[in-house]
Amino acid sequence: MPPHSRADEAPPVFARAVASLRARTVRPEIVLEDIPAPRRLAPYAAAMSATVRAGEEDAAFGRLIVLYDPEGTRDWPGSFRVVAYVSAELEPDMAGDPLLGQVAWSWLTEALATRAVGHRALSGTVTRATTEGFGLKAGEPTTTEVELRASWTPTEDGDLSAHTAAWLDLLSTAAGLPPVDVADISRRPRL
Repeated sequence: MPPHSRADEAPPVFARAVASLRARTVRPEIVLEDIPAPRRLAPYAAAMSATVRAGEEDAAFGRLIVLYDPEGTRDWPGSFRVVAYVSAELEPDMAGDPLLGQVAWSWLTEALATRAVGHRALSGTVTRATTEGFGLKAGEPTTTEVELRASWTPTEDGDLSAHTAAWLDLLSTAAGLPPVDVADISRRPRL
């Protein structure tokens, strides 16, 4: 069954969940945007993207998708499923770290724990991608990106604001932003 496209056709619990996604204070470095949701994964779906800006550069990119199947016919243990994606360029010294996958996964699990996100059936992957230039692109620097893809089933229905906050925390960590409550002393004027 294709997803419903009209908001007035959505069940109230899904409408509340979608509204709760946007009920967050977002760091000034992060730009959120509603994007089209996947059309075949669930009867109801909503999606947003986020870009983290660090100065003039994009430091990280992500997508958050909420799937809702009121009939419970999908392979996840509940009517909702949250799907998160984060991609960030790595510093060259981190690119070769053999523990990069475990470290990136811990960013997600710590974000979920810090925000006290009720979830079950957490699964995902961490991918490291290195890009090297050849031929006419031989002079371009080698870059390495980390991509984290994960999904989980919320233990609560309706309010997904903590799930959004955890995803934004994950995105901020991947981009190398300091925690919100920590001052960046490298930018303070000298006395």
